[in-house]
Amino acid sequence: MALPPRPGIMDMAPYVPGASKVDGVDKIIKLSSNEGALGPSPKATAAYEELGSRLHRYPDGGSVELRKAIGARNGLDPDRIVCGAGSDELLALLARAYAGPGDEVLFGEHAFVMYPLFALSVGATPIKAPETEFTVSVDALLRKVSDKTRIVYVANPNNPTGTMVTSDEMTRLRAGLRDDILLVIDAAYAEYVTRNDYAPGVELVDAGDNVVMTRTFSKIYAMGGVRLGWAYCPEAVADVLNRIRPPFNVTSGAQAAGIAAVNDVEFLTRSRNHNANWLPWLSDRLGEVGLDVVPSAGNFVLVRFPESGPHTADAAMAFLTSRGIIPRGTGSAGIPEGIRITIGLEDEMRATVDVISKFLKIM
Repeated sequence: MALPPRPGIMDMAPYVPGASKVDGVDKIIKLSSNEGALGPSPKATAAYEELGSRLHRYPDGGSVELRKAIGARNGLDPDRIVCGAGSDELLALLARAYAGPGDEVLFGEHAFVMYPLFALSVGATPIKAPETEFTVSVDALLRKVSDKTRIVYVANPNNPTGTMVTSDEMTRLRAGLRDDILLVIDAAYAEYVTRNDYAPGVELVDAGDNVVMTRTFSKIYAMGGVRLGWAYCPEAVADVLNRIRPPFNVTSGAQAAGIAAVNDVEFLTRSRNHNANWLPWLSDRLGEVGLDVVPSAGNFVLVRFPESGPHTADAAMAFLTSRGIIPRGTGSAGIPEGIRITIGLEDEMRATVDVISKFLKIM
């Protein structure tokens, strides 16, 4: 008989990443994982490749130079920055550190699908709060808080909806939570936001001892393949994360590429400008053909299809993938009528609109 795991683990459905290929199709347009359209900074690529001759050396266990670079670029204390193998690792470590059996972990109903898995992995109970027009509702979250609540995760902007919560609303959320509840702001898409009523969370971290902001190099920096993220924390939380994280959790190549990427401001600006151009273009074109597009502050759009008839989301996914275009369905996030489409290059966006237009004309 197999050794049983801890309670909660067998309730987890394994995470399924965005698809990267289609059988029988050679030319693929991958729009399933919100990867940066322009790819990584050439300087980051060069820095990563330069490490090839030193793979036998362990990396810096504290990511010291990388934390200094992140701190200098963002005006943050490096000692309060913790780096990880993607922000996913840090989000999971926070659950491990601050929640467990008998506790509750709270998030919006259409939140990043990993949040309930983080909760279940440590024996905690995941709790969903209703959203308003696919946007996290501060009032709904506060109504769901109980004496068992230990962590509240808020992705801002949210994945897969693309919606965001204003800085004033995030401040109101923190004010409405007990001091023994950790607010975790997952700001993976912060660099894409152009609205002036948004803040990624730095001020809230600095204002007390119970807020953490996480960031990633997988999105606008387009470095998902090296797995690199970071958290800005109160001193006590940074100390806890450094005690429980693996000693060499960030590779040498990731650290070198991260330093180069952070310092390549010109490339970051170009990537942001590309998204600022093609995000509204795609949203407008899809709206013109009759689809419901949820307003997005990230580098993707959530597109809603009819719930019945020939033009459902499932039918659209099949039609798109058969033609080599791979977006991502959002059924796992409780939106079965939705498809999430990453902003890609110009020819990829035009091809996507063309194929969706053809699909909608069928029957």
